[in-house]
Amino acid sequence: MNKRLLAKLKPSARDASPLYLQLARKMAEAIRAGHYQAHEALPSERVLSEQLEVSRVTARNAIDLLVEQGLILRRRGSGNYIAPHLEQPLSRLTSFSEELRLRGYEPSSKWLKREVSRATAEEQARLGHTPGGKPIAVARLERLRLADGVGMAFEASVLPLDVLPDPAGLNGSLYEYLDRIGKAPVRAVQHIRAANCPARLAPLLGLPEGHAVLDITRTGFLATGAVIELTHSYSRSDYYDFVAEMSRLRPAA
Repeated sequence: MNKRLLAKLKPSARDASPLYLQLARKMAEAIRAGHYQAHEALPSERVLSEQLEVSRVTARNAIDLLVEQGLILRRRGSGNYIAPHLEQPLSRLTSFSEELRLRGYEPSSKWLKREVSRATAEEQARLGHTPGGKPIAVARLERLRLADGVGMAFEASVLPLDVLPDPAGLNGSLYEYLDRIGKAPVRAVQHIRAANCPARLAPLLGLPEGHAVLDITRTGFLATGAVIELTHSYSRSDYYDFVAEMSRLRPAA
């Protein structure tokens, strides 16, 4: 963090709000404006207090607030760092890996499950099979999605078994695999809602149980209209922004 940018964080005597809130607000604005890179180290509380002429308690309280907001990562014994943040447009169908590479992050996954199992009644219906018919087998994938080694989302996908007959053999990007076999989705319907982090996922995402997350369900379709992918994910709301561009239709003259 260079001295010029650091000087802009100094709280103002003309502002009646508490100093730590001023500092937190200025730091948050600078982070969101892209002045600092993901994983960039922050100055220590001592340096912040000396350079900005505030107490160490003020500096600590400001950082604590930004840690709660997900903008700063606190690494025990190492220091404080800018957290990764992903802004994902809803108008473009890309994989997690593709989107992260476009943003300059290194994507990776920690596999939690790669297996063949029976579809639930809902999965069977959404894949185009009779809900009350003979149970079908599906490829089931569960993984923790990471950006530069930081857990961003838990993702569970279900695909027709003829598309992915050996889920245990999948190591890289799912969409890259589907591209290679000519089965990549050409469109998708995505539903996003607010939810509380389930207890079993909280340790994986580094969140307290019940913390706010984005609950996202995506259905991917082939050009024929057949469903090729069902994916349910829980994404950290402090790391993700979903952006939709809209235009207003003008009434005909």
